[in-house]
Order: sequence, then structure tokens, then C-alpha cells
Amino acid sequence: MDIRQLRYLVALARERHFARAAEACGVAQPTLSAGLRNLEDELGVPVVERGNRFKGLTPEGERVLAWAQRILADCDALEQELIEARRSLKGRVAIGVIPSALTMVADLTTALLARQPGIGLKLLSMSSIEIQRGLDSFELHAGVTYLDNEPLTRVRALPLYRERYVLLVRRGQGLDGRSGIGWAEAAGQRLCLLVPEMQNRRIIDAAFARAGARPSPVVETDSMVALVSHVREAGLAAIVPEHFLPRLAAEEGLVSLRLEAPEVVHTVGLVVAERDPIPPVVAALWAAAQTIAQMVGA
Repeated sequence: MDIRQLRYLVALARERHFARAAEACGVAQPTLSAGLRNLEDELGVPVVERGNRFKGLTPEGERVLAWAQRILADCDALEQELIEARRSLKGRVAIGVIPSALTMVADLTTALLARQPGIGLKLLSMSSIEIQRGLDSFELHAGVTYLDNEPLTRVRALPLYRERYVLLVRRGQGLDGRSGIGWAEAAGQRLCLLVPEMQNRRIIDAAFARAGARPSPVVETDSMVALVSHVREAGLAAIVPEHFLPRLAAEEGLVSLRLEAPEVVHTVGLVVAERDPIPPVVAALWAAAQTIAQMVGA
């Protein structure tokens, strides 16, 4: 069995298109197709549903895919371990990050690059469900997500910081001079919230429910930047993590009010797949996260 055949299969499952999979692997489409047929011949089972277009994998193919992802992840880890023996890690670390943590993850990546300047980083804004899927399929090295609300499974977790929430509004909308606001009152504002698929939105909805309120948002989005933009430009109100405020220091026309009754606090942290041994690049990321956690007292 050729390791390239497994790479072809993983690429095809990810791209769901023969030509795009071939391009991702840097080969011609006939080469990819021939490699997959050779894989089927060697295993003695059909792996790909045959047709003019990609239709999916056979049940046997799904099982082969799971093994292929595991084998390729181990191969990558082996390469990194050999590089580590030469004292400098190389390669690209893929990290899925929930939108509310994107402004904080720079502290983590800065600490990692200070330790390992040869590493490259790929940061992806994802829901917690997508992060779980990416870790399971070995497409992500790590994730930054909530640890104590809908926690992920089959992972090692390291707390990084505690997330609290504020209501963000434009100045001059009747809330100037106040330091706090209850969730029930906040529900009556013209709100821009994250989409329900995001765990941050589910946390917010649960807080409203505890306060006996049910908001009807005017705008829903999957972008924290869009939330702030709609506060500034459209005069809507948004609920954002408290740690956003230093990043908004230049936005003099905005006012933040601490959300209370109930007080809502959740832990955000680093998660990596439960594997042994841990790939060297993941171990380096974990060590950097431990430094950050000690600094902020997570």
C-alpha cells in the first residue's frame, strides 16, 4: 500500500470532487483515479462509489478513510518528531477558533511563534461542532472553544480564560451613564446576535431564558466584526465578550454595559485530540497555552 493512495482518498473525501482532489494533491486526475483503483485492488473492497461524478464513499470506504486519516496524522507526527530532534519544528498548525475567541487567540499564537519561529499557523473561525469534527478527522491540530458548556469529547483540555458578557450600544440611545443592565431588559433592545448554530448564541439564549426573556434579534450573523459594525452603523445592540472592549478603545461612540441578573461566566480553553503520543507541534502549542494560562490565572 502506497501512502500516496491514502492521501488521495483523504483529499477526495474532503473536496468531494475528483479534479479538485487531484489539484490538492498536486497530481493529474487520471493519476489520482488510478491510485484509488490500486488501493481498492490491494484491499479487495470497493472504496469509492463509481459514477461520472463523485457520489461518495462506500461503507467500506468510510472505514478505510478513518484509518487513512489516522495513519497520515501519525506520519505527519513522525516527521515532526524527527524535525524536533534537530531542535526546530517546521510545518503548519491548523487551529479552529470559536468567533468570540478570535481576538484572544493572538496571545496564544504569539507565545507559540516565540518558542517555535519555524512554525506556520492556519486559524479558522469555526463553531464548536465544526472544531469537534475537525479534530476527529485530523484536519485540525487543536481548537479554542468553550470547556464548560457543551464540552467536546475525546479531547484534552486546558483552560485559558474566563468569558463574561456586555451589551454594546451606540452612544445616545438612552443607556449612557449606566454601568450595567439586566438580561431581561437587554432582550427588549433591537439586537444583532450570532446565529443559533454558534455556541455563544446558545449561551446567550440560555441566559435570556433564565431571566424569563426571549429576544427577537433584528440581525443574525456568524461574524463578531459584523456585530460591532451593526452597533456602530445601524444603531443596533449586540452582546459581546468583555475582553472585546480593549480592542474597541478607539470606538468612542460606543457604550458597554455589564450584563447581570443572572451573571454568566464560561471558561474558554485549548483542546487537542486525545492521542498518545502527542505530535510535537501540538506539544509546542500546549506548552505555549500553559504559559498564557499562568499569565491570566485561568
